[in-house]
Amino acid sequence: MTGLDRLILALAALAGGLGVAASAAAAHGAGTDALKTAAQFLLFHAPAILALVGLGGAGLTHRLGTRIAAGLLLLGLVLFSGDLSLRALAAQPLFPMAAPLGGTALMLGWLMAAVAVLIPPRR
Repeated sequence: MTGLDRLILALAALAGGLGVAASAAAAHGAGTDALKTAAQFLLFHAPAILALVGLGGAGLTHRLGTRIAAGLLLLGLVLFSGDLSLRALAAQPLFPMAAPLGGTALMLGWLMAAVAVLIPPRR
């Protein structure tokens, strides 16, 4: 496993932990529906990123493709969930159009994951 794979895995684990924290904050009245949505996106995508790195590392998918997919998912989470969380907790956006850009990155990440599965891995 490379250092890049370890970094992506660590960031995915952090996303999962932040998803739990955001869920707890939303459940205890600190947030809005936006915070719940941010938490759900973090919790749904963190295991997918872990799986992508595992599949690429095991040689079951195109390794570079799965890394790109995982990177796009991470970027999308930062922008989308980060923007929603800041809006809910600090009443301020991350920056204009952060959530739509993040959503686009998430969709591209899923598309890239499909491509990475279809491209035969190098042996």
